[in-house]
Amino acid sequence: MATILSKLDLRSLCSAAASCTSLRSCATHTLSFLPCFHLIEIAPTLDLLRPLLPPNPHLRSLKLDCSRLDDSSIGYLARSSLHELFLLNCENLSGRLLSELGRRCSDLRSLYLSSLAEHRRLSVLYSELKELLTGCSHLESLSLLFDVAEFEHPEFAQVWATASDKLTSLEIGYIPMSMLTALLFLAMESRHPSHAVKRSMFPNLQKLCLSVDYITDHLVNSLSRGLPSLSHLDLQDAPIVEPIQSSDLTNSGLQLINQRGLLKHISLIRSQEFLFTYFRRVNDLGILFMSEVCATLECISLGGFCRVTDTGFRAIIHSCSNLRKLRISHGSQLTDLVFHDISATSLSLTHVSLRWCNLLTSSGIAKLSFNTDLTVLDLRDCRNLGDEALEALSYLHKLHTLLLDGTDISNRGLSFLGQGRCPLVSLSLRGCKRLTDDCIPALFDGSIGHGIQILDLSRIPDLSDNGILSLAKTRVPIVELRMRECPKIGDSSVMALASMQVEGGSFGSSMHLLDIYDSGGITPLAIRWFKKPYFPRLRWLGVTGCLNRDLVDSLARSRPFLQVACRGEELGMGYWDSSFGWYHHEEDELDELEQWLLDGEDVSDGEGDIMMEWLGN
Repeated sequence: MATILSKLDLRSLCSAAASCTSLRSCATHTLSFLPCFHLIEIAPTLDLLRPLLPPNPHLRSLKLDCSRLDDSSIGYLARSSLHELFLLNCENLSGRLLSELGRRCSDLRSLYLSSLAEHRRLSVLYSELKELLTGCSHLESLSLLFDVAEFEHPEFAQVWATASDKLTSLEIGYIPMSMLTALLFLAMESRHPSHAVKRSMFPNLQKLCLSVDYITDHLVNSLSRGLPSLSHLDLQDAPIVEPIQSSDLTNSGLQLINQRGLLKHISLIRSQEFLFTYFRRVNDLGILFMSEVCATLECISLGGFCRVTDTGFRAIIHSCSNLRKLRISHGSQLTDLVFHDISATSLSLTHVSLRWCNLLTSSGIAKLSFNTDLTVLDLRDCRNLGDEALEALSYLHKLHTLLLDGTDISNRGLSFLGQGRCPLVSLSLRGCKRLTDDCIPALFDGSIGHGIQILDLSRIPDLSDNGILSLAKTRVPIVELRMRECPKIGDSSVMALASMQVEGGSFGSSMHLLDIYDSGGITPLAIRWFKKPYFPRLRWLGVTGCLNRDLVDSLARSRPFLQVACRGEELGMGYWDSSFGWYHHEEDELDELEQWLLDGEDVSDGEGDIMMEWLGN
């Protein structure tokens, strides 16, 4: 029986353990030889994690949300048997985690760490990075998604010479230009036989993702020369002042990309985080140069190329016959002409994002819809798109994600979508100001609405409680619902959703995320509806912090696995890379995972004692 249980994921294992004493005992034993432990949908404390992670020499993969863990948990995270370690939200963990991994996890193949030591300003030292790189000599994938400026040291570049020569993927959250320049210089020098470094640095690196101060011609040239095996390059900058020519990307720099012809994925994004700035020194000529040497590309992402016109973008579409994913943001000169004759190409696009392309109209989207393999389409902030675009898109039989924030669609357009063929799973209508309560029946009275699991209705001024009551009556198993900053949404909406039963389940049983931040009619009364037995699976809740701080704090204490956001932060995963497989998980009436960890009283006699024993009480 334990062998059978070991084939289950953690949620299914917990479901089995909650059913009877024998299976609970068997599940406890199974945890001592489980090969994979993945728990990222909730953030456990160490007290709850300790009984779930007993000594286990067979554990190969560990994935956790560490937002409630600190350095006292490092002994449970750094296990010598691990091949894969994936840790989200490590803000309360210090750099000691890196050194312990280097000492204990010599067989580690993949490491992902985000937000290390960010909240409490804990120390992250160069010596700890050195121990990680020298100790984990078999690393193939390394993701350090935090500011690595803390590692600044005269020998920062040299320490990477000790990194695993098997490393194929490297992601860094932010690296100062001075540190990156020194690292790439050493990488280029290491390829000369006379250099002091005895072996080439990053000899097998294929994927590189960096956030830098500026994307420049010199940076692109150094990457091409120092990392000849790259097939995936992802660069993003966020200038705080307008770049001068020597610290900017130009047409000449684009000619240096893909000199060896191996690139399959290229992403060049200029973020508007600190300043409204663009790649002003790149025009159609530069894109034409790039398209000539990048014909083998399968994924292209360009953001902030404000001087590139239809001529440049058409060159990409017509030159890259293998293109599957196209992402263009802030394409201020992109018009319908880009897709005018796309049906004459051999392209089979699956993912398209055209955010902030304000000259694009419904006519261009109608041409784009000839790509019938489209599965993800992001048209956020394309303000000239109307109902005709939705009529064209309604026939796409593979489209599961559609983002329409800020477009000019109406209830009529949603009726086209509702009666169409799209197997939509995720739909975002944020900021579509022409929509009213009637958009709900327009969408859900059709054939496609009942498959939607992620729905964003935020910032729709005429959406009221009546619309949400209509949604509750459909009994659609919504997993994520966002309706933030809706002035007419109030307590009645929360009560309707709390009372909604899906296929005989418990009240509000399908909801994992609900965002009602700054919705005008929400009062402290609504908070009471988030206590058990309502919304048993809720993991993220967005509310206004000043609503009633005592009630919000009390709710957080009574439901420790519920993450309550009060400052307006966005909840859940990002749209572009969302994975939808998890939402098709077959759920039972109660959240067995939470029951197994905390309650124990809803199972048969004696099992509560076993749970209390696990938790050390």
